[in-house]
Amino acid sequence: MKKTIFFAIIGILASLVIRAEREFSPSDKLRYAFAIIDRFYVDSVDADKIVEDGIVAMLKELDPHSTYTNPEETKEMTQPLQGNFSGIGIQFNMLNDTLFVIQTTSGGPSEKVGILAGDRILSANDTAISGVKLKNSDILRTLRGPKGTVVDLKVLRRGQKDPMTFRVVRDDIPIYSVDAAYMADPTTGYIRLSRFAETTPDEIEKAMKQLKKEGMVNLILDLQDNGGGLLGSSTALAEHFLNFYDMIVFTQGRAQEPFEVRARRGGDFKGRLVVLVNQYSASASEIASGAIQDHDRGVIVGRRTFGKGLVQRPMPFPDGSMVKITTSRYYTPSGRCIQKPYEEGHSEDYGEDMLNRYESGEWFDVNKINLDTTQVYHTLRNGRTVYGGGGIMPDEFVPMDTTQYTRYYRSLMAKGVINQYCITYVDQNRKELRKTYPNEQAFLDNFKATPDMMQQLVQRGVNEGVEYNDSDYQVSRPLLENIVKAVIGRDLFETSTYFKVINPTQDIYRRGLEIINDERRYNSLLQTP
Repeated sequence: MKKTIFFAIIGILASLVIRAEREFSPSDKLRYAFAIIDRFYVDSVDADKIVEDGIVAMLKELDPHSTYTNPEETKEMTQPLQGNFSGIGIQFNMLNDTLFVIQTTSGGPSEKVGILAGDRILSANDTAISGVKLKNSDILRTLRGPKGTVVDLKVLRRGQKDPMTFRVVRDDIPIYSVDAAYMADPTTGYIRLSRFAETTPDEIEKAMKQLKKEGMVNLILDLQDNGGGLLGSSTALAEHFLNFYDMIVFTQGRAQEPFEVRARRGGDFKGRLVVLVNQYSASASEIASGAIQDHDRGVIVGRRTFGKGLVQRPMPFPDGSMVKITTSRYYTPSGRCIQKPYEEGHSEDYGEDMLNRYESGEWFDVNKINLDTTQVYHTLRNGRTVYGGGGIMPDEFVPMDTTQYTRYYRSLMAKGVINQYCITYVDQNRKELRKTYPNEQAFLDNFKATPDMMQQLVQRGVNEGVEYNDSDYQVSRPLLENIVKAVIGRDLFETSTYFKVINPTQDIYRRGLEIINDERRYNSLLQTP
């Protein structure tokens, strides 16, 4: 036996020597190393894990956005961009290990069988959901499934002693990317976009048509916290505002042919345009806002964007796993590279960029932004100066206001106390709330968090281990009252209700609304100083 192993090793080494005399590539070396481990290592090995760890280690030496995902991660990652999935059609929250239905999807499977907001789902097909401390990802796997499959839900409804059973046939459930679309004032439309997905172009088209019917002349496009998504959806958005054949974005890479995207049609929206961005607006958001800025088509308001301008090409494996490898970089029409600097193999430093920006004071003072003055570019129509080196610098900077963000407030948020309180409050008072506020406008005009409600919130915090601090509470109270109203409104009506409540208190939104309603100021921001 020893002789057999010995001669096998000699054989492998001999083949390596022979191969080396001809040509021995790094990929050959990797294959031989795995073969030696797999055949001769002292203990049994998990071959799949070794291979996956090896791929992850290789990608880590490249850039921060080249990644490997296993089959399950790949499926979960791609669903939000595909525009739909198959499931039962509910929005839910977990409170004290209990699944509360927040809303049912209009026309979806759960609504059709009579499940209501406020219902508690105890189990699905005899699998316990409430009271077993499941992760949200585990719950989603239980509730989702192939279209046409059946799930029996055991549901407890407030006011009824015994649980009810509903048989739900799973169906395709749309994932929306437009969180809100409404008239901010008689002539200004507002659209909040959370991601760029397959359905985004159709959603934007529908929202803009509706707002035009309601009197929209000008538009605020909110891309704050939008982390990106599909390039095609981003360029389709830009086409609404640019001229035919205007450059939107181009890419360059070592092993890739240069590629450019131009507007395939003339824009159908001619009014004033303000785009809201912040430090978490990334990738496809930066492509759209960069194109609008470079063509002097709209005013960018907010804070410097994230700076994610690397193009990843998905390379799927037969087992459903996938490598996303960076193949090129995105450039705005003026030639700016969107990607912020990084060092290969130093993803930890890259990941701390947001903390570094915060500590440097960039979010609070425009003069603290570290602009790369060696990368000066000019917009294509008016010749305004813009800078490369990472992210999109807004035309109108808005500092972050944290005066109401006390330690007490942050503790309530970190513990999820506000959301927990609002879920409980709506659950206990849904009928009365619906009677008092029969529609969204009645709620917006008349609802106010009462002192008694705020005391209940404080007590909920104490129960969750958040020590009460009166001075902090007084400073944060207006903010807390507004968030309570917004979350309750969202649970009673729809997501857009949340933004209708919150937006008037947000500095970036308020500044954008001021600019879009001041034609002289708007035009001056688009001209060379």
